[in-house]
Amino acid sequence: MLLHLRITVPADRSAAVHELLDDCPGVAHLAVVPGASVRPAGDLFLVDVARESADSLVHGLRELHVDRDGGIAMESVDAAVSRTAEEAEQRAPGDGSDAVVWEQVIRTTATDAVLSVSFLAFLTIATLLAAIAVVTDSAILVIGAMVLGPEFGPLAALAVGLVHGRRTMARRAVVSLAVGFALAVALTAAAAALGRALGWFGPALLDQERSATYFITHPDRWSLVVAVLAGVAGVLSLTSARSGALVGVFISVTTVPAAGAMALGLALGDAREFWEATAQLGINVAGILVAASSTLAVQRALWRRVPRVAPRVQRVGHARV
Repeated sequence: MLLHLRITVPADRSAAVHELLDDCPGVAHLAVVPGASVRPAGDLFLVDVARESADSLVHGLRELHVDRDGGIAMESVDAAVSRTAEEAEQRAPGDGSDAVVWEQVIRTTATDAVLSVSFLAFLTIATLLAAIAVVTDSAILVIGAMVLGPEFGPLAALAVGLVHGRRTMARRAVVSLAVGFALAVALTAAAAALGRALGWFGPALLDQERSATYFITHPDRWSLVVAVLAGVAGVLSLTSARSGALVGVFISVTTVPAAGAMALGLALGDAREFWEATAQLGINVAGILVAASSTLAVQRALWRRVPRVAPRVQRVGHARV
């Protein structure tokens, strides 16, 4: 598993960066185009590196202040037909799917932390679907609402912000979650009130037996267990190359369904339904956040044991900066 790095390097640091790349065991392909970069001015390095070595390599580039005076762009390589690439992956320590590229994780989650129109739209639609699922007692609609809900992005961003001391990112994530759920619940409650006014359903709906959606408003010890497991799995899929596991995380937690039940409780005047759904939402959010933060902290502690940059290159780099 390779990452492609496009690095813009100031001319006075090109030699140090070249040595850094030569010392990195995971570098498979390297091309240098002197003076190719116009903004910012400098030399252009095109590098294919094994994922296992990418984090230490980015750390070394930051030590040389390439991120400040130049630029580092990363993208995944879908396939590399090269014996050199195979040898680089063999030399790099560990397994590519387990490797964590922290800068990539931070940048990705920072994007998910932003309160955007698309985030509000998806969360509101998911909450509406969850409310309809409660009205119709449909497990299929509950699953659909879970998959559609985008709330894990800000939750992951909040965990990353707390573990890595990114306060701005953490604040944005909190704002996105608070505003997003408040707006989604308010709009869904308004839609439910309209349905009540049209005579589609009434307060008696919440007293009926709902075998498929009963669990949404009745949190128990298993709610916390599932939330913790989902938080761990979500972070592992986010930091590794196994993003497909996120779908399982979305289906596991009842954050969005709880928000839909909260909206129905408000619209139908059932305080018990509202507060039970609120408890379910709180348990899930807290469990995911604690588990995600703990998992990130463990991963960060383990990755600190990996050598960051070759001492010879570090000396050369500091001498040139």
